[in-house]
Amino acid sequence: MTEYGFNTMLLHGVKQNDPYGATHTPVYQSSAFRHESAEDLENIFTNKAMGFSYTRINNPTVEAFEQRITKLERGVASVACASGMAALFNALANILQAGDEVVAAAGLYGGTVELFEDLESFGITTKYVTENEPQAYEKLITEHTRVIFAETIGNPKLDVTDIRAVADMAHAHGLPLVIDNTVATPYLVRPLELGADVVVNSSSKYINGNSDAISGILTWSGKFAWDPERYPGLVPYKKFGPMAYVAKLRNGLFRNTGACLSPQNAFLNNLGLETLGFECSASVKMQRSLQSS
Repeated sequence: MTEYGFNTMLLHGVKQNDPYGATHTPVYQSSAFRHESAEDLENIFTNKAMGFSYTRINNPTVEAFEQRITKLERGVASVACASGMAALFNALANILQAGDEVVAAAGLYGGTVELFEDLESFGITTKYVTENEPQAYEKLITEHTRVIFAETIGNPKLDVTDIRAVADMAHAHGLPLVIDNTVATPYLVRPLELGADVVVNSSSKYINGNSDAISGILTWSGKFAWDPERYPGLVPYKKFGPMAYVAKLRNGLFRNTGACLSPQNAFLNNLGLETLGFECSASVKMQRSLQSS
């Protein structure tokens, strides 16, 4: 299999499947999709067959964006959402229930802290480390801890997470690591390759690059082994193997909360994504120039 560089992969890493041969996936601005029979539609709607039935569940333009991010992050599947906050909520709530605890970094984006405060009304509490070090997270782990959360580069503190060390510590305790990679993007850091289990991007920022679309996306590594006693909600999806996490999300929380990304915004993200490498490279060169001057 051909291994492309970052910029070439952005353009050619995912095969375009447009039936009319469009080189750039167009906007499929449709709420529903026609099928030959009611049975075909039902099977697709209930995720028993491949295809598109309703844009709240999935859409060709949105799927094209998901596939490209999955390729860049080196994951197995992605789920695009209406905003970065929607992606983060889905990533966490997919595995949490009342009585569970989150151990999180301290220097987090304000909206994330407010989300954790909202989760308290559902019986989910968050403990914050005082220092962004593996041992600090470990000290806060209890029998109720179900996930470790951090940002690649803290917003606004700008502290850098040692993803590999924190992931190793989390896995030693049978816990998944969820990383918000918004500031770094997969051009600079790929958390899944460093051991993280789920990576979240607020794609409204550097991935979109044009400030013309609100969106978010989560990408799953397919590697974490879910303990059935700690994560009972995933038990019915065990038959999906490494896709259990995404299968549960797409069959429940994601579709039922209506957190879908609009086709128009997915299209704008696909346009902006194609220059991500050049924009990041230019930014890095500018920073180095300023530091040396």
